[in-house]
Amino acid sequence: MEARRQQLALRGAAVATLLVILFLQLLAVNVRTSMSWDEGHHLFDGYTILKHRDFGLNPEVPPLAKAAAALPLLSLRLNEPEQQGRSSQLEAFLDGKDFLFKNDANGLLLRGRLVISLFTLGLALLVFLAGQEIFSATAGLLALAFLVFDPTLLAHGALVTTDAAITFFVFAAVYAWYRYMVRPTGWKLLLAGVVVGLAWAVKFTGLFLVPTLGLMILVEWFERRSVQLAGKRCVALGIALCVAFVVLWSCYGFRYAARPSGMVQNPTLESYLQDYGRVANPKPLETMARAHLLPEAYLWGVANTKLTEERDISYLFGTLRRHGTWLYFPAAILIKSTLPFLVLLAVAGFVCFREREVRWRWLLLMIPVVVFLGLAMHSDMNIGVRHILPIYPFLYLVGGSALGVLISRDRRWIAVAGVLLVFQIVTSLRSFPGYIAYANEAWGGQRNVHRWLSDSNSDWGQQLKTASNYLRDRHVTECWMAYTASGVADERYYGVPCKPLPTMVNLWWIPVPMSVPAEIDGPVLISDDELEGVDLPFGQPNPYAQFKALKPTAILDGGLLVYDGHFDVHAASSLVDMARPKPTEATKHDSVQ
Repeated sequence: MEARRQQLALRGAAVATLLVILFLQLLAVNVRTSMSWDEGHHLFDGYTILKHRDFGLNPEVPPLAKAAAALPLLSLRLNEPEQQGRSSQLEAFLDGKDFLFKNDANGLLLRGRLVISLFTLGLALLVFLAGQEIFSATAGLLALAFLVFDPTLLAHGALVTTDAAITFFVFAAVYAWYRYMVRPTGWKLLLAGVVVGLAWAVKFTGLFLVPTLGLMILVEWFERRSVQLAGKRCVALGIALCVAFVVLWSCYGFRYAARPSGMVQNPTLESYLQDYGRVANPKPLETMARAHLLPEAYLWGVANTKLTEERDISYLFGTLRRHGTWLYFPAAILIKSTLPFLVLLAVAGFVCFREREVRWRWLLLMIPVVVFLGLAMHSDMNIGVRHILPIYPFLYLVGGSALGVLISRDRRWIAVAGVLLVFQIVTSLRSFPGYIAYANEAWGGQRNVHRWLSDSNSDWGQQLKTASNYLRDRHVTECWMAYTASGVADERYYGVPCKPLPTMVNLWWIPVPMSVPAEIDGPVLISDDELEGVDLPFGQPNPYAQFKALKPTAILDGGLLVYDGHFDVHAASSLVDMARPKPTEATKHDSVQ
């Protein structure tokens, strides 16, 4: 009995230590990285939801994660920008920028990121508990240990976005449904329904849980061959989804209208669905809107997701594509996953089908992987491995359990597990703080990820603190920068003295005053998105194409490239001239006077 207590104490200490290590890593990343592309508008949007019950500022994603991130801000006296009635997304980005940088941006982001970190810590704890319950304590500890040092989780595990929160709720929902299937009770069914509803209120991919839980019933039927049991499970799933439906509505305050009384959604849902009709059949959403089956903001966001998917350009292996490719996410997994993780998957593939006793449990855990990855591969939204982040906890759990089986058969596998874990730790720490741009060693590491992938795989505008330190250490006071988040973030706030070069954002969407001569002297800093032309309309010549043939002096956090020398940038200068408003006859006359 005493030995049992000691064993539990050691296990608890190991779990607590790993969770503390995870928290410290997330905190360190928070402190070392600047605002990424979406964080400003998400944080301000969450603040307006909590303070004004306004769900329509930018309903491109549901409210739960961003509102949670804004909770610590409610007690502060903040300078809140006044909305100008601009289109939803433009309003959110501009007001989000003012909200952050006319207050204490670092302080606000740190508070919001700490809240999001709690979802990641909760996920890590659930991975251990699920591994211990479904397989063994060894499996749970192994899965937790590898997950704690996963670069992709560390990259997105604290950002004020929806990725960490949806990963937590998807795993929690599947685990809750599994526990109900093993030993059904009313409380477990209620919990599963609540968690599914919260997942729907975090991100639209939470809807993928419906086929996921349904397929789990199918796998159980194949294992037990009981039609009666499958029927009971289907009824239970229906009840859980009804609970989830109520939970979703509760997250919108049981109000259909996106905005409070007196405020108008811009564009309105009706006009937005007309635009949506270019890419998909709008009738289902129009019917739900007329019947008020779902909140107005939720329907607007669903339409926005499809329209965004249609607009986004895919970049893979140095090639731009007008639309996505099914190869994108499998390639992203191979490039951005650690080599120890890929070894774990290979081990799991070798072991799982030889272990009949636990085979159906492995199959259950692979269902969310198949559903989320399969639907992502079918999508044209190829802008980052973060969109399949929810599959990683399940794969770590499957890999950890397979390694646990081998260790139980032969203790020499402990040494193999130790080597893989040390490798995982080293490869992760080497990429700090630029986890967003992680690539494994087989693909050349962090410095080469921009050759294969772009967008939030390498460059999400998060490098300004690193750039500031780099320029200060070199005593640089004059430089030029084509920065992917120019117009959205404030480079001067972070101490970056560079003059702006044109991008699609700072030239056409959120104009930034600039004057660019035909020739400039370095240092020239170019974000990877601009270097690859990801943000340009498809087929438009890239004004920075010449830099791709040059060797950069430095690569900051894997996504901001530095070039020294004298450069002809007449293509960029011409863009600025084209975008500059042409004087009218009246203004010409006034200037003569």
